Amino acid sequence: MSPGGGGSLNVEEFFQRLLKLAQQLNEEEKRGISEGLSEEELALFDILTKPEMKLTEKDRKLVKKTARELLETLKREKLVLDWRKRQASRADVKVSIKKILDGGLPEIYDKALYQQKSQTVFQHIYESYFGAEAGIYVT
Repeated sequence: MSPGGGGSLNVEEFFQRLLKLAQQLNEEEKRGISEGLSEEELALFDILTKPEMKLTEKDRKLVKKTARELLETLKREKLVLDWRKRQASRADVKVSIKKILDGGLPEIYDKALYQQKSQTVFQHIYESYFGAEAGIYVT
């Protein structure tokens, strides 16, 4: 076996994995476009609807609208600099999430599901948004 033989295989394998990743990313972008959602909104929509729920088209529209409203409100009013460090700011974000989800989600979300989704959304927001204009979605 030649000294460079193993390296060529690794490069080819890496290239194939990279192509597969690019295809997956393109599929997510296409899904976001077909749903009419940004990357941030799609992440919230997925949190609110997965595992697959039996939603009518009307329910899906309500969930999309709620995801948009939630992000707009949080980014405009709640995700201030160092919001994660202050207990009052974290509590304010939690209350806002619960209030918007309670007012916007369809009736298929019973109390237990609503509680679980509220907690999961807060965890996602906490992990994804560090403060004003800072987070994983900021480019």
